[in-house]
Amino acid sequence: MFLGEYQPNITEGSRLALPKKLRDQILGDEVVLSRGFEQCVFIYDKNDWLEESQKQLSGSITEARTRDLKRYMYAGAAEAAIDSQGRIVLPSNLKVYAQLDKETTVIGAGDHIEIWNTSIWEAYLENLSKNLPS
Repeated sequence: MFLGEYQPNITEGSRLALPKKLRDQILGDEVVLSRGFEQCVFIYDKNDWLEESQKQLSGSITEARTRDLKRYMYAGAAEAAIDSQGRIVLPSNLKVYAQLDKETTVIGAGDHIEIWNTSIWEAYLENLSKNLPS
């Protein structure tokens, strides 16, 4: 299970070092990155991506919602290798989508990892906190 919140920076060449505690839970040396919801990037272990995508996309191709979700998930997705230093290269389309520049917040979200622009994450978290029961 992916847990925690980390603040790695994006370095030259659009590289992001995955935190060791998260990286150690990934099987193999490849992940799948995709557009997440609420303007973040999802990272899945390759096997988990296959399982999750099948679960989410099991609806009929004749349903508009299924077609829309397939387009959203697959068109923005990319495979990424984890290098020997634990880094991945972020595709430019995902960096633009999530407004990722240098400062990021990487969170464990249970079955996947999310990469956020730190300012967007902080605003999202503040808004979320206001709507939780006290």
